[in-house]
Amino acid sequence: MDDRQLARPWSVTADGVSKVFDSGTVAVEDFDLRVRPGEFIALVGPSGCGKSTFLRMVAGLLPRDAGELRVHGDEVTSPRQDVGMMFQKPALLPWRTALENVLLPTEVGPNRRGTGEAQAREWLELVGLRGFEHSYPRQLSGGMQQRVALARLLLIGADVLLLDEPFGAVDELTRERLNLELLAVHERLEPTVLLVTHNLAEAVLLADRVIVMSPRPGRLAGVLDIPLERPRSLAMLGSIDYVQLLGRARATLDAAAAGQEVTA
Repeated sequence: MDDRQLARPWSVTADGVSKVFDSGTVAVEDFDLRVRPGEFIALVGPSGCGKSTFLRMVAGLLPRDAGELRVHGDEVTSPRQDVGMMFQKPALLPWRTALENVLLPTEVGPNRRGTGEAQAREWLELVGLRGFEHSYPRQLSGGMQQRVALARLLLIGADVLLLDEPFGAVDELTRERLNLELLAVHERLEPTVLLVTHNLAEAVLLADRVIVMSPRPGRLAGVLDIPLERPRSLAMLGSIDYVQLLGRARATLDAAAAGQEVTA
């Protein structure tokens, strides 16, 4: 994170955010977070701790029940053009080619990074799908379908990207390749990223900070800074620094599960 980024206003701020569902389940309680412009944040924690719920509140898809939630200083009250979200399933239209699926946002609303086929082709190439522009979803592997979904997200032009376990359904080798492409996207475009993941190795490789949430109701239980240099690569997975950080991440997650607060 350079000095210019540190001097800019927060991209996302959450102060005392809580969410209670109609069933009475308290999903998130008194959750605080501040995210810098261009920062890559990984949210980890036990299943059901409210990670995805929090992402949906940031996206404006779910109302919060308490606290303050802002994007670029503005209160979140509804979905925004500068916030994009990617889910576990790619949600591609089967009758549209990869290129046509990426172009879908240009048919339903404005975007900020440009419109048209040339831009869509550029994002498909960035995520490793050059030559597959005219393939249909049924002709693509699960990992390739997620690449199409990522390219579509980029076309929206959002500078805050919310990724809800986007690579959880693919095999480990494909996941590593997708992580590399996500790193390339982050290096080139410098968006603010909030990634929900259950994979600690992925979190440490990708993130500037790992945010650990407690078991439900989800609260801030631990913060781990990841001072690995950028650009990052899979070669780092064997480094002493990476292995030590992964161990600290596991210890922080274990402490959260035991009800202890740990800030590193």
